[in-house]
Amino acid sequence: MLRLLLLLFSVVTLAGSVIITQKQQVSIAQCPITYYTEKYTNVYTDVSNGRLMICFKGFYNPGKSNDCIQGPVIDKNQITFNTYQDNSLSSTIRQKLKLLTNDLKCYSYFSFLSEGRTTALKLYQFGTQTALGLQYSDYQQPGTGSTDYPRYAYTLVNNEQVHSVVASKAAVENYGDITGCRLNGFGMARNTVKSFPETCTTGSCSSAAVVTSTTCGDREYCDGKGSCKQRGLCTVTGPTVIDFRGQMNSVSDRCEYTLLQDQSAGFTLKANFLERRRRDVSFMDSLTLDFSQGADIQLLQGHRVMVGGSPVTLSGLVQTFNGVGLSKDQTGVTANISLGGASFSLFFDGTTAQIFIDVLAGHSYKGLCENSSSFSSSKLSSDSSCQQQYQEKVDNTVNCTAVTQQCNILKSSPFSSCNAVIDPQPYIAACTETLCKYPAVDGLRCQFLGAYAKACQKRQVNIENWETAAQCSSSTVMCPGRTCSDHEFCGQIDNSTATGCRCRAIFAAPYINSSSFGAPTVCQHNSASLTLVGCLLEQRGIDYSLLTLLDKTCKGQVDETTHLMTFNFTSDNCGTIVTTNNSQVIFTNAVTLKDKITRKDQAFIEFSCLYKKPEVNHVAFRIQDSPVVQTVVSGDWNHTVTMKAFADSMRTQMLDPSYQVQLNQKIWVELKSSGLDENLISTVTDSCWATNQPSSDSSQKYFLIKNGCANIDDQTVQVERNGDGTLNYFSFNMFKFTDESRDLYLHCKLQLCLKQKANCIPACSAQGKRRRRSAKYNQRDAAFLSMGWST
Repeated sequence: MLRLLLLLFSVVTLAGSVIITQKQQVSIAQCPITYYTEKYTNVYTDVSNGRLMICFKGFYNPGKSNDCIQGPVIDKNQITFNTYQDNSLSSTIRQKLKLLTNDLKCYSYFSFLSEGRTTALKLYQFGTQTALGLQYSDYQQPGTGSTDYPRYAYTLVNNEQVHSVVASKAAVENYGDITGCRLNGFGMARNTVKSFPETCTTGSCSSAAVVTSTTCGDREYCDGKGSCKQRGLCTVTGPTVIDFRGQMNSVSDRCEYTLLQDQSAGFTLKANFLERRRRDVSFMDSLTLDFSQGADIQLLQGHRVMVGGSPVTLSGLVQTFNGVGLSKDQTGVTANISLGGASFSLFFDGTTAQIFIDVLAGHSYKGLCENSSSFSSSKLSSDSSCQQQYQEKVDNTVNCTAVTQQCNILKSSPFSSCNAVIDPQPYIAACTETLCKYPAVDGLRCQFLGAYAKACQKRQVNIENWETAAQCSSSTVMCPGRTCSDHEFCGQIDNSTATGCRCRAIFAAPYINSSSFGAPTVCQHNSASLTLVGCLLEQRGIDYSLLTLLDKTCKGQVDETTHLMTFNFTSDNCGTIVTTNNSQVIFTNAVTLKDKITRKDQAFIEFSCLYKKPEVNHVAFRIQDSPVVQTVVSGDWNHTVTMKAFADSMRTQMLDPSYQVQLNQKIWVELKSSGLDENLISTVTDSCWATNQPSSDSSQKYFLIKNGCANIDDQTVQVERNGDGTLNYFSFNMFKFTDESRDLYLHCKLQLCLKQKANCIPACSAQGKRRRRSAKYNQRDAAFLSMGWST
């Protein structure tokens, strides 16, 4: 009786039963569990593919990471859930699961029908340890087929199966320890070992649920297949980067990138990429050793070295600059660097750079050599133009199948002797990817093969006579005695073995599109200049040092930095030919070879300057109003004054608004008074002047007649019969003011003179000055007339 009472008190319901008929979140906070090191207080029940799913991070989703228990087949979506405080099964379960060391505290209970039999799935909490129980009933409904066969439950961590529990006999509960460990997001049962080939990691979960792991050492990297390879060598050649882990990626733009950075030591190794023959393929062009303290070191094309912006001369003897040991031989430049206990060496021959870390010293590195896919974080250029992508036509001369075979020679003798030490596949991929879209010129194929041979040499494997076997005379194209400018690179000329400075594709594109060798001719007055681009000429095989104008003594001036050649000439030197046509004067010259004969194309470049012939500036005036008639009342005199303009000396062709008066054309102006007795009265033209405004008082004035006499400074003015009667006239050649005005206004002042009192004819000297005047004029007798012309 006492035993029964104790049993009844050992089972206490912590929460009332819950009937679950659809997917539902249920709290297990009163009996939380630790599931492969993760503690959970909620479960999410659901059905997937007819099986019960009990998950801990949310409802089951095959495409989303989750921790779940996949139960047996469920007949209908109805689950009875409860949580109990019970320790009666503690010893029973611990006998089955020897690694459980704590006492049973409580458990969560899920009951459902599975293939006609009541089935229970239980989560037992032993403090920080957890067990999974599974049991099905021995009751079989009458008249139904036997369903007495095993039920299965599986534990999943991040959707990956870790453990299974099998209920193989009716009415017998089976258990599984699901305490376990986690490593790299994967679950592990206690006392198990798990390997991860992709990271070369091996994890061990101890009986105490403590995980330990081993992976590749500091000087090693994982090949992704479970093997650790020796690390420390990075190869950059052409557009490709093979990082310390042997991963190959290609740079697709013309920007500057970090290859290797040690922030703790204040050091960054940078690589600048530029295009060559094609705009869509870039090549490593130069390296910069950037120090937070001290002068930077640049390794440039042609084995040139700059320290702090100044060139230095190197030899086979090591020279130290800013703590870096620099030396040079016929193959390239070597730099040895020691920073904060770490040391590495750098070799650069103008086409290939190889960085070899000798001592890591626990440093953390960034850059493409550490991870060749980290382009976004390694890019240094702030100028977005370097990122512009170009679409080029496919090179039909490239045979990708043949290229692949040529690159695969790295797996054959003599290169195969190094294959076990350095995987040739990244180098083959770099070779194939580049040469399938870029022509195999400038020694490019041999460049990739040579990069592999140099990498092997760093690993103490010398590949003997590989140049002969691969038919490579040299893996590096050099331009002896030449320093190519920024818009040039050293490459093969035509299809020969000769080398020279070729134009980079982006720089050359505008000239090639216009079929020219330089900028348009600059024409100024009777002189001209023509600038030709040296690399455009050189890649056509033209020696521009032999070029002259038609006069062989007239040579161009070469800029030694840019290699631009400028020719200057005038219309009367350097053999310039001057011709004319109806409206133009043409200066023609030509750039040609100094030699009498040539076997090269494009050895004659003709250019011209065209000028318009000088033109006479014709301005035509139209008279605005003619004649001008004015009635004048002066005391007892009442008369009419008329001003008329004529095109002829006889004054028969009067000008009207339809007549065009040309500049410098002589016109005659007649002034006449009507209604006066000419025996008594004479009309005297006192003055006439021109303005550019309608007002006679305009500040811009030009006198034709002054004080009755012609302007002595204007020899075109002639005055006739002035003061002789009631009619006089004068002539002058048409003119215009030199300002922007397009109109001309003529103003005349006339006086009346009594013949009985004085001689009315003005006495003018030969110089046009009036010597004397016999008559006195009264201003109130004056008449003013104005006449206008406009263009």
